[in-house]
Amino acid sequence: MKRIGLLGGTFDPPHIGHLAIADEVYKQLALDEVWFIPSASPPHKPAAHVATKDRIAMLEAAIDCDDRFKLELIEIERQGKSYTIDTLTALIERYPNLSFYFIIGADMVEYLPKWNQVDNLVQLAQFVGVKRPDYQLLTPYPVTLINGPSLDVSSTEIRERLASNQPVHYLVPPKVMEIIKERRLYE
Repeated sequence: MKRIGLLGGTFDPPHIGHLAIADEVYKQLALDEVWFIPSASPPHKPAAHVATKDRIAMLEAAIDCDDRFKLELIEIERQGKSYTIDTLTALIERYPNLSFYFIIGADMVEYLPKWNQVDNLVQLAQFVGVKRPDYQLLTPYPVTLINGPSLDVSSTEIRERLASNQPVHYLVPPKVMEIIKERRLYE
């Protein structure tokens, strides 16, 4: 049975931290692939800052040279609020012969008790928490913890830097930066 990592988010924009986490989980858990799942509308955040088509284009550019990484648009196709329970249920129906590993950051491990239908959710996929400094990672739920790269980078920080004309070229892949410049995103 193929082992698939799932990394969800707004990817607004995708950055090297997303790629480094996917790479690390892929290696440490001996996965077959990692699927990036951009959300249409996350329930715990405000709407994305750029159009969905721009986020998809940036994500495609970020992962296009790595065969291990795929783009899964299930949440974009469904639209509306993106609850993980709905996504995992649909993926299991669509791909019954795959085993899923849902990758979350340290902040989300601590937030897990507040997730919609969390008791059902942890039965559908193995959750993988990526350790970061300043988080205890205490949870009553079964979460496989892995050491992730210590990259302190966020999409929020990148948007703020772009808005104030500060460089971000070492924080996002070059092809993502090209799209940001061409489409004048985050100005």
